[in-house]
Order: sequence, then C-alpha cells, then structure tokens
Amino acid sequence: MITKDDIQGLQEFDVEGKMVCPGFIDIHGHVDWDDYCGELSLRQGITTTVGGNCGLSPLDMNSFFAAQEKQGFIVNQAELIGHSISLREEVGATDPLKPATPEQLRQMEYLVEKAFEEGACGLSLGLAYAPGSSNDEIMNLSKIAARYGRIVAVDTRMITGIDMYSLVEVIAIARQTGARIQVSHFVYQYGTGVMEEALSVINRARFEGLDIRFDSGMYTQWATHIGAVLFNEEYMETNGWKLDDILVITGKYNGQRLTMDIYHELRTHHPHTAVVVFTGIEEEIYMALNHPYAMPSTDTGTYLPGEGHPQIAGSFPRYFKKMVTERYELNIMEAVRKATLLPAETLGFTSKGRLRKGMDADIVVFDIKNITDKAVFGQPNAHPEGIDYVFLNGKLALAKGELMDTKAGKAVRCNKPVYDYQI
Repeated sequence: MITKDDIQGLQEFDVEGKMVCPGFIDIHGHVDWDDYCGELSLRQGITTTVGGNCGLSPLDMNSFFAAQEKQGFIVNQAELIGHSISLREEVGATDPLKPATPEQLRQMEYLVEKAFEEGACGLSLGLAYAPGSSNDEIMNLSKIAARYGRIVAVDTRMITGIDMYSLVEVIAIARQTGARIQVSHFVYQYGTGVMEEALSVINRARFEGLDIRFDSGMYTQWATHIGAVLFNEEYMETNGWKLDDILVITGKYNGQRLTMDIYHELRTHHPHTAVVVFTGIEEEIYMALNHPYAMPSTDTGTYLPGEGHPQIAGSFPRYFKKMVTERYELNIMEAVRKATLLPAETLGFTSKGRLRKGMDADIVVFDIKNITDKAVFGQPNAHPEGIDYVFLNGKLALAKGELMDTKAGKAVRCNKPVYDYQI
C-alpha cells in the first residue's frame, strides 16, 4: 500500500539511494508463454510484456488468458491478435505474396472481433512477412480495432532500408480508419540513415491529429527467421544485404555468418532458424528514443540458453544506462515515463504505469548509477546488473538476482476501450 503513515511490514527492504518506480512495460515482445524468455524479461525489471507482435499470436485468446489466470506466470502477459502470419494461416491465406480472398477476410474479421471480446489489447500487422496483404485486409481489420478502441501495432511493409512509403502507409491506416497506431521496432525499420525524415513523417501526422506512437530497441542489429520473405534473393539484392552481413543465432550454425551453402540449407530445410542482420546507425537509436511518444522495447523471443540476440536480456538496463547515465539524453523521470506510464496509456492498462492507491503493485527497485547490460552476441542471455528487486502484483519475484516467485504474473485482458484511459 502507499501511505504517509509510519507502518511496518512483514518484510522490509532498505532501498535508500535507489530508484523505486512502476514495473517496466515491454510493449513489443514475443514471450508468449515461454518460461525462459519470461525470466530474462523479469531480470530486466519488466513486469508486463505484450506479445502477439509482428502478426504472430495465439488465436484462442480466452484459452491463453485463462491458462495464466489459473497457473500464473513469471511476468504479466497482455496479447495482440496477429494478422499477417497467424490469422492469414488460419483462414488459408498461406501465400505471403497473395492477398486474402473476400471470404478469408470475412473469417479474419470474425476472429479479430472474437479476440477483442476475449481481451486482446490490439491488432498486430506484420506486413513485412505478408507483403501481399491487400489494402482491404489492412483497412477492414484496423477499422475493427478503431471501433473497439484498441491499438494497431505495425511492423511496416518495407521494400528497402530507405523506404518511406511504408511509413506513409501506416499514416494512411490511421487517417482512413481512425485507429491508434504503434509502429514497431522503429530503429530496425528506419535507423538506416533516414531517421530524421521518418520522425518528421510521424510529427506531421501527429500535428494533423492522428495518434501515432512507436517503440524502439537499443540495438541496430535486428533478428527474424531465415524463412521470411525478407530473405528472398531478390529482396536481399534490393537491400544490398550480403550473406556476410547476416549472423545465425540459433541451431547448428549458431554464431556463424551465412555462406551460400548455409543460406540455401536453412531456407530449404530449417526456415525457422533465427538470424541477425547487421545494419543501421547507432546514433539513430538515441534520436528515435528522444521522441516524446517513443517507448523502449525488447523484441524478445523464444531461444535456448546461449542462443539469440542480446536484446532478450539487456534492452531495458541498456536503455537506462545509455539514455540517462552515459549520454544524458533523458532525465530519469522522462526515461521512467517512457518505460511505464506511456505504454500503459497507449495500451489502456488503467491499473499500471503509476505508483498510487488502486494500482497494481508492480514495482522495480534499481540502482541508476550502476544499472548496466551484460548481454552480447555469443552470450545473449548474460544477466544485467543494477536491478535490485522486482515485485509483481505485490509479490516479491526477484531479489538481488535470485528468482523468488515464478508464478506472480497475471493475465492482462483489455476489456475497456483504450481511449477511456486518462493520464
């Protein structure tokens, strides 16, 4: 409880000189019930993760949430309903280069409404993974999101690394449907020398009254699976990606750069193998996260120990270290707001993002002077330092690096329109 009274608790913690703030909300992740992925998030101070991004999600939201309500989980989980992979595959639109038929679209509309009724907090479009998606698919499903007051999270339909049309398309979704938009992992999309122009597009749209926000990570190297359309040879050639620019981060070739033989083997026989593309400009990370409507995110996903991208274990500690203590890009209050209250407001989490009476007791205690990430390629799951305590729903979940309660996380169903939320 929050009080000015002189009270005593069953447990007391000396946190003099430390930051005490609401739990961090990771607005773009792919935890989706994976225990180990959830643990790495908790160790960063993340108390609530939002899954179902990039068009990939569970379809039976009621079962997803009910399981956590019964069993608990290591962090709180909210979920988006994913269009470009999950919904399209469910209705038979399996060719990512072709649009859904009118009948398939009607089935998707039904499934989106069902997901919202069951508590999904928004719609996710992974347009890079289904570039053949029609305008009708995107607009019709986004109109449903707008009607329910839910966000539309968009992994934009980029053709090249300097493609502004993809961002203009996002603005058109907001303008034509009235939906509130969150652009996914902004640096991975536009941190290639076009960040200033991309931010200008966002600002112009916001000036026109459109609600456009975005999340962004702390790395320029981005990860996805080698079977994605993005790695078709013509896409590779268009973007100027060389095989040596791409690192394998899962499976038997973990830690190796692509060769032509490895490329063809993985694309043919192991398309779900994760790879990282080394691209982007580091300074544009900080340019993006300085924006008042930018939120830090991890883009975390499911990996085995020793596999993956350092973002899975280092993103939020790195955000505070780089943005506050090393570069002085943000003051501590603004840095905390972007990691807590801003995502809570964006998603309509009315009981999260603040420390006050009536809110969920999701709390992080950290040392702003010593918080740091340790994860690197080759050791992507190295635990950060400087996170002293993490509480979920009033229960101590992490203390000085030791897991205390792995079932304290609750399901986060969104049952009210986002626009009802008041900061």
